[in-house]
Order: sequence, then structure tokens, then C-alpha cells
Amino acid sequence: MPPDALSPWLARLVPGLLALLCSHVMLECRARLAESVRAGDADRWQWLAGAALAMGTGAWSLHINHVMLQPLDFAVHYDTAWLTVAWAASVALAALGVWASVVLPGAALAWGAGALLTTAAALLASIIALLAVRFQPGLPWAPGGLGLAALSMALPVALALWLRDRRAHGWTDTGLRLASSLLLATGLWLAESQLVASASLPQQTGSAVANGVSLNALGLLAKLGTLVLLLMTLVISRRETSMRASLVQARHDVERESLTDPLTRLPNRQAFEHRLREQAADTERDRSSMALLFIDIDGFKPINESFGHASGDWLLNAVGQRLGQDLQAPEFLARWGADQFLLLLPATRSREVLAARARALLQAIAEPMEVQGRELPVQASIGLALCPDDGAAAMLVAHADAATHAAKAAGGGTFCFFEPHMLTDSREQMELLRDLRKAIDEQELELYFQPKIHAPSGEITGAEALIRWNHPSKGLISPAAFIPVAERFGLIGAVGNWVIDQACRQIHEWREGGLRMRVAINLSVHQLRQDDLAERIAAALKRYEVNPTLLTCEITESVAMENNATSKAFFDKLEGIGVHISIDDFGTGYSSLAYLRQLPAEELKIDAGFVKDLEFSNDARTVVEAVVKLGLALGLKVVAEGVETDVQRDILRQLGCNELQGFLFAKPMAAKRLYLWAMSDDGPANIDFRQSLFGDTQIPDDLAGEASAR
Repeated sequence: MPPDALSPWLARLVPGLLALLCSHVMLECRARLAESVRAGDADRWQWLAGAALAMGTGAWSLHINHVMLQPLDFAVHYDTAWLTVAWAASVALAALGVWASVVLPGAALAWGAGALLTTAAALLASIIALLAVRFQPGLPWAPGGLGLAALSMALPVALALWLRDRRAHGWTDTGLRLASSLLLATGLWLAESQLVASASLPQQTGSAVANGVSLNALGLLAKLGTLVLLLMTLVISRRETSMRASLVQARHDVERESLTDPLTRLPNRQAFEHRLREQAADTERDRSSMALLFIDIDGFKPINESFGHASGDWLLNAVGQRLGQDLQAPEFLARWGADQFLLLLPATRSREVLAARARALLQAIAEPMEVQGRELPVQASIGLALCPDDGAAAMLVAHADAATHAAKAAGGGTFCFFEPHMLTDSREQMELLRDLRKAIDEQELELYFQPKIHAPSGEITGAEALIRWNHPSKGLISPAAFIPVAERFGLIGAVGNWVIDQACRQIHEWREGGLRMRVAINLSVHQLRQDDLAERIAAALKRYEVNPTLLTCEITESVAMENNATSKAFFDKLEGIGVHISIDDFGTGYSSLAYLRQLPAEELKIDAGFVKDLEFSNDARTVVEAVVKLGLALGLKVVAEGVETDVQRDILRQLGCNELQGFLFAKPMAAKRLYLWAMSDDGPANIDFRQSLFGDTQIPDDLAGEASAR
């Protein structure tokens, strides 16, 4: 290309670059708008304004640059008022088009309406701008040309919207963005070219505007608009890149640690269950067998109490290392929980070989260990179960566990193979079941409440409801003893309904006494199987005239992540009621970020196991930090439970946790004691209640009407 032809070539390149830039910015802002609408975020209007300004200003500036390329023999000036109207009308129509393309039901309708309104925005900007010049003798519009201009833009715009919203196989996200931006820019360029051609500008002989804005000045303004769009693109890209990097890193950290025990670095319960399912399928396909060794340390609780949790953790880590010394693929060792380990042996083995392996493990564990300068005797009990000899793979853990209990009953430090009689319910368990059936009617159950602390200020902001059983002869029984019985024999639904009712009743009583306390309740997977659970919660709130925002429903991560129609419908019902939703035990399961973002949850609750290891485990700290970052990135409150030491509290505050809960602040207490503490300051001197917890509480209008009628 000759040097003298370079400047005209660059001049013709400007409109094309402008069209591409405004197309890219508009589509990126529209994408963020769609995400904000789905998430119910308040920043949706900012993204809508950004998309509309990019499209409207881009189309307006594109027209000015295009007119500058026309071979006119006279000076062109624009009427300022009409020129402003052209820009404003283009931005307004663009806003309608972008909004329609996001919120209208049905993808085809949304893309079609968005394409038509966006096309109208671009053409209207050009037409009004041309009228603002008042060409002489007048523009001989060609109706066919106008229709062709509209068609040449509407089709590419619809295709661009379709392409930007899809996730096609073989396409990268960058490729989809680039292709959709090119399509939209092509439509803008074609429409503008056809519109100017249909107006026959070179045939005009003058302009009726003498003192308006000159074309050269507008051209400079359009170029500055290009620079502004470029800066908008950079800002959007940096914000998008930063957010994606934060989410990807948080997801990587959480996924990496979700299947690993933070203390022993062995696979955890979730990893073992996944491996067991895979091995069960292989065993069934190959008609082979597998064996499971359930290893439980004897007398671990006294060791913890005598030497402290730090020494107990060291012991668990040492036992895990000894168990894994002679591990050979495809054998699989995992920490099941507390002081329990599982060893899965997929290959076929005789009972004699398995017995020899169990003896070797017991001998390895029993080798002397030195704790705090003292030699500590350690032994374990091992239960063995085989599949398919002892039953299906789904019962393998239960059968091995039963065999372990038999080994402990024999004195510990030995092993037992599973036998069917080991599953026979004991007399004590049957008596517990009988008494539990009466406990609800005889008002033996009671709710205790553990305060939740605002991390930055140290003030009490709410409480978690925890069930206790006041047995007439056995005294106060922990839920760890009777909840498994309730779940196994189908009583958990009745117990759960009692908790819902009593929590709402207690909120009402506290409110009547001047204490506006938010209460959290736990919902188990068994309760979620009740079709009318959400309706029961709504009925209890209405019965006691409780504002739904004072009730939080805690649901474990593994249950919350069950992405199916039933769980999704339940979450939608809870959101409709207005109660808060918390994802409990977060970090112990596998979360889909895409599904997590769709849940109407307001908080993540970090599992106490990670909090316990914060002081001594960098891995535990990494998990907690990742969860906090993830929660903040998704706009969720992060709560840490199980806080027992000042060091744990300080680390959690430093990482940015919003709320804390644990024995460091207060143990679970009766409702009356918590109320007296709030009203008389009869509690720890360094913990106080938030002022916002005292005073009247506004209840929903439908409840207020009923209350006034009574």
C-alpha cells in the first residue's frame, strides 16, 4: 500500500474497530446482567446501564465516523438538540433490547426481541442524526434500503446473542466471546453502510444548519468515545479476570482438600465412599471379592483427656502413617472419622491371609510411641468384613463396624471377622427406642441454644438451637446418642417437626420479652424427604407470629449439593417463605460452584474439623481461607463453628470470617438462661448482645392482620 493511501485506510478502519469495541462491551455487560438477574443482585441496573451506553453510544459514534468518510463538497453541521435526541433515543432503545434479551421467557423470543430492539436503537441513532444536519434538497430515503439495513443488522445481532448464550462442544469461552462480538460488529457496520447508502448523501448540495456542531468536532468526540469504550473494556476484563481467578483458585483449594483429611493427609470419608462405590461396581462386574478392615484405636478418649488434643492429633497422624507403611495398589486407606480408619483390600484373599494382615497392623500400631517424654501404650481393635461373602457392598462398612465392636467387647487389641449375630440390636438400644417414642408427648425434649458471635465486634448476634433429651432416669442425653436411633427407626421426622415448632415458639417468647433473637435450626436429609417440610416451617412461623428472617435453616453441604428437582423445589419454597438458608459443614463435601451460585443461601458454615486444626495445620488454614474467599466472592456470610481457643478466634478474624461459634464464647444453654444473660448482663464480661436484638420486631403483613384481629 502506498504511503499516501495509508491515512484513508486508517480512517476507514476506525468505524470497524469502534463497532467491534462497542459490541464486545455490550455483550460482556449483558452477560453480567444475566448473572445478576439470576442471582437477584442489586447491581443488575449498573450492568444494564453499561450495556445500553455501550450500544447506544457506539452506534451513534459509528454513524458520525461513517459520515466523515462520505465525499461531501460542503461543510456539515449538526443541530445540537436533535443530535442529543439521537443519542438518548439510541441508548433508551438499546436498554430495552438488552433487558428483553435477558428477562423474556423462552430463548428464541428473548433473542428475537433483543435483536429487533437493538437494531432499532442503532438505526434510530443514524436516522435522527442525519435529520439533525437538514441536508438540502432533502434525503431521498429508499424504503427498500431502510428495510435491507434493518435486516442486515437484526440477523447478525440475533446470531450473536444466540452464540454468546450457548456452550457449544469444542468452543472455548474466549472463542464464543470473540465470535459473538464479530457478528454484532458486522451487523452494525452493514446496517450503517446500507442506511447511509439509502440516504444518497453524495447527492446533497448543502446543509440548513449553520451554527451547529461541526462534523470534524463530532469526529473527534467519536474517537474519544472509542477510547472510553476501550477503557470500559479493560475495566470489565480486569474485573472479570480477577473474579474468575478468585473463584477458580477457591474452587481448586476446596476441591483439593474436600477429599483429604486435614490432619493425617489420608483420604477422608467422602473419598472412601466414592472409592467403595467404584470398587463395588468392579467387583460385581468381575465376579470377584473384596475385604474391609475397620480399625478403631482403643482408649483414645482418655489419651486426649490426659495429654491434650494436640498430643491426640499427633497420635492419630502417627497411627495413620503406620497403617500406610506397607500399602500396595490398589489397596485404599482412609480416615473414617475421629479415631477410626478403613482399609479396603480389593483383591481376593483367604481369611487366613486377611487374619495375618490384621495381626501385622495390630503389631505395627502397638509399637511404642513417645508422647510428651513418656512412652505411651497404644492398641486398636479391627473388624473384618468380606463382600460378597458377608453381604452386599453397601453393608460392608456397617458389618465391619459391628465386628470392631465385637473385638472391643472381647477386650480390645484384637480382631474379629463379621458374623450375622453381631447386628442384633442390644436390649439397651431397644429400650432407648421405646423411651424416645414417649419423649415428645411427655415433654422430655428440650432446646438448648449456643450463641453466635459477630467476629469483628465480639457481640452476640443470634443462636443455634440444639436438641437435648431430659430422660427421667438417665438424665440429660446428648443428641449423638438418640438421633441415630431416631433416623434408623423413622422417628427423625417427628423429632424434627418438634424442633421447628419449639424454635419458633421460643423466638416468639423472647420477642414478647423484648429480645429479638435470630435462631438457627438443623435440617437433616431425612427431613428433606418430607414433601410438606417447607409448609410445616411456614405454618410454625405463622402460628407464633414470627418474622421469617429470624429463622435460619442449616443444611449440610452434601445434602445441599444434591442438584435434583426435589431439592431445588425445596430451596425455592424456603426462599419464598423468607427464612435464611445456611450451608452447614462446608468443606467436607464436593460442591459445584455453578449450583452453589444458584442456591438462595446466605451463609456458609465452616466445618468444626477444619477450625480444630487451624493452630497446627497449614492445610486446615488453607481450606478455611479458601472457603472464606469463596464466600466473599459469592456475597455469602461465612460462619466458623467449633471455636475453642483464642488462637483459633484470632486466625478466623484475620481471615475475614463474619461470625464465630464455640465453647470459647459459650456452651449451649437453656433458653431461660440465655434470656437472663441478655437482660441482666449475667455472662462473660467480654461478651455482650447487639443492641439491635432488643426492641419490637416487625412481623409480616399477613400475620399482623391476624394478630390485630385477635
